[in-house]
Amino acid sequence: MKKTPKYQQVAERLTRMIEEGVFGPGAAAPSVRKLSQQWEVSISTILKAYYLLEARGLLVPRPRSGFFVSHKLPSAPPAPDLSDPDPDPTTVGMRELITRIVIHDTLNPKLIQLGAAHPAMEQTATRQLNRLMASAARRMGDRAGLYMPHSDNRSLRQQIALHAMDAGCSLDADEIVITSGCGEAVSACLQAICRPGDTVAVESPICFDVFQYLENLGLKALEIPTHPKDGISLEALRFALENNSVQACVVISNFNNPLGSCIPDGNKKDLVRMLASYDIPLIENDIFGDVHYSTRRPVSAKAFDADGRVMWCGSFSKTLSPGLRVGWAAAGRYRSTVAWLKYSVSLAAPTLSQVAVAAFMAEGGYRQHLRRIRRVYRQRLAELRRAVIRFFPTDIRVTDPAGGYLLWIELPEVVDALKLYRLALNEGIAITPGHLFSTGDRYRNFIRLNAANWSDEALPAIRRLGRVVSQMARG
Repeated sequence: MKKTPKYQQVAERLTRMIEEGVFGPGAAAPSVRKLSQQWEVSISTILKAYYLLEARGLLVPRPRSGFFVSHKLPSAPPAPDLSDPDPDPTTVGMRELITRIVIHDTLNPKLIQLGAAHPAMEQTATRQLNRLMASAARRMGDRAGLYMPHSDNRSLRQQIALHAMDAGCSLDADEIVITSGCGEAVSACLQAICRPGDTVAVESPICFDVFQYLENLGLKALEIPTHPKDGISLEALRFALENNSVQACVVISNFNNPLGSCIPDGNKKDLVRMLASYDIPLIENDIFGDVHYSTRRPVSAKAFDADGRVMWCGSFSKTLSPGLRVGWAAAGRYRSTVAWLKYSVSLAAPTLSQVAVAAFMAEGGYRQHLRRIRRVYRQRLAELRRAVIRFFPTDIRVTDPAGGYLLWIELPEVVDALKLYRLALNEGIAITPGHLFSTGDRYRNFIRLNAANWSDEALPAIRRLGRVVSQMARG
């Protein structure tokens, strides 16, 4: 596993000191030699850190005088406003757009990937899991090649139930259905409770995966205004429920994709109670809940479920490895239907993946892994956000998430994100335009960026992208 380079650690420490006012605007930074001695690192390490802070606009070099804190530190722009989607249900038809953008470009190794919501490959636990799978294959022999339906993998379900306690949930292993990723879990839950033509209330914006499931099942989307910090508007949702026939509600409760919003605990409780009063099931996608940057994991809405109407879905794709294809649904009163749908569609999740994940969790590897990636992704998210603030036009709006690794950026109104997407490809950069996160054209001047793959190569890419945005803004 790669560790954060020493110079980046030094740069982060200095950045915090500048942000906290230890070194004010115009103040001289400590001399390279002095800081090298005090922090017991090499002179070259301090220099690389200073050069990085110069690129960020925090330090300014003066010939024969050293480095000084910039008088014009990048100021943080505001977050986007509460979203304002159409108040009526909408038929979903996004297959062509999603296919063209997501499938074609997100796997292109020649592009700097700043759009797709994939974890960084060097931050996955693939090597450890491969060793566990090899060990399981030797131990199981021919049985390793057999199906492992959800009813046969009690060890994994027990580990997920234990881990669910961090999210405030008290679950029995038998309540959990193992799926091939979180997407299959959400799709099966929708299919279990909805019929073609039904209406599903969703956050707006929300990950385009949800619109794929709705389109495949012939369901309508009713988009609900969502705040970039506190998530779905309960007032707007209540109004929607009073004026529409709604059969289900879908939220990404902790660190919404793309907003990064996290529904406060009290709001989650009120959300569950409100939907229960209308007899409407809640499908909760909690795939980013483990990638939090506070002292404790935010609870899930499932923690407030008193009658089994909340269907809690998750996976290890954003934390351990997307190729595992191991997810779950704790579907409450709908468990037997979801289990049957899983069985009838794909029968079972990959056998060795399930065995390896269960072993990794049982030996404490998952908790240790989460502690490490939280540090890495928190730093990378801050790096990306600072670069966007420095190199993009000053009139942008950008989120400041407390978890996950995604940024949602509102560009000047004249900037069309689809056109920007095509121009970015010419610069060797892949981004995700806001058009994908709604059934309408309401996020046409928004983009989503992914900080997981942040690197030294990504900084000049953001500089180039900011230059293109500025040119488009000027017309």
